Order: sequence, then structure tokens, then C-alpha cells
Amino acid sequence: MSFTLFATALIAATPLPAAPVAGLALAAESDLAATTLATGRGEEAIVTLQRASAADPHDPAVMINLGIAYAHRGEDAKARAAFEAALTCHEVVDLDTADGATTDSRRLARRAIRMLERGEFRPAQLRTEQLTYRN
Repeated sequence: MSFTLFATALIAATPLPAAPVAGLALAAESDLAATTLATGRGEEAIVTLQRASAADPHDPAVMINLGIAYAHRGEDAKARAAFEAALTCHEVVDLDTADGATTDSRRLARRAIRMLERGEFRPAQLRTEQLTYRN
């Protein structure tokens, strides 16, 4: 099974199983969250992803996207918690990233945690590794 995941942040710094109609609505909501996240509307994405997470707290795609949204906001503790929740989900699923690659949810969650630790989700001007010119 394959999920669409907004993971442009994961790639750029280096986005449901057969279900009843309610599950289809949840998938559409998750896609909406990925779109709002991709267009820089992180607050809207977080609200949508929190709703999707409450409906299915064991969806690794939702948890990874929620972690990305938190990380972009600078809420590293919440981002780490979301990535770790994705890592510990009982079901491991294949996820399609925005660049067209496919990877399993645990591998992507581990990668997101490493990126978070390196500060790769922060805007470039806020990264501590960046050299600046000073007089």
C-alpha cells in the first residue's frame, strides 16, 4: 500500500488503506494538510493534521507531516514527538515523497529525526552552521 506524503522539506533540505467513506474523507484531509504545508500555510496544516491525528493516532504519514509542520515553526520538542510516534507505529507503510521516491515510514521518520537534530528544518538564515560576515 502506498501513501502520498508531503516530504519536500526532507528532500529539499538535503507530504490510506482501503477504508470506508470516513477513511476517504480523512485521506482528503491529509492531502489538504500537505498542500497547505507546501504553500507555507503551516498553521492551517497543523490544525488539519491534528484533526487527522485525533481521528487516527497511528497513521505514520500524518505524524511525519505534523512533525515537519512543527519543525518549520521551531517547535522541535513537538516535532520530535510526532516523528517518534511515526517511528513506533505498529504498521509500517510505504510512503511516496514529493520527489517521487518511495520509502517506508520508519526509515523516513528516522531521517526526519536526524534532520531535526541537525537543524535542517530551520530557515537558512536561522541555522547556526551558517557563516556570516562580521566586521
